[in-house]
Amino acid sequence: MNLDQYLPVLLFILVGIGVGIVPLALGYILGPNRPDPAKNSPYECGFEAFEDARMKFDVRYYLVAILFILFDLEIAFLFPWALTLHEVGMTGFIAVVIFLTVLVVGFAYEWKKGALDWE
Repeated sequence: MNLDQYLPVLLFILVGIGVGIVPLALGYILGPNRPDPAKNSPYECGFEAFEDARMKFDVRYYLVAILFILFDLEIAFLFPWALTLHEVGMTGFIAVVIFLTVLVVGFAYEWKKGALDWE
């Protein structure tokens, strides 16, 4: 087995580990460590913590976050299509029009249901 072929991969792994670990180690070794009560206290928007950290959030917060991620990822699928528009031809164009139609119908449905409203 010829190990010369694996040398660049091994070097890449070692450099990656070095770039990840060396700055952390240098910061830990060289950085000042002077904790005081203010630094060790929990910080919450400039106020003292007055409620339980495990308080319940409204489900609409999670719904809006999931919908944002969903629509954001679907829009990300348009970038490869835009880069290869000349190569995919009319078939690719029709496929993206169908994709966008489904996306817009889903967005309109969520909007009509009130999933994007905070109140």
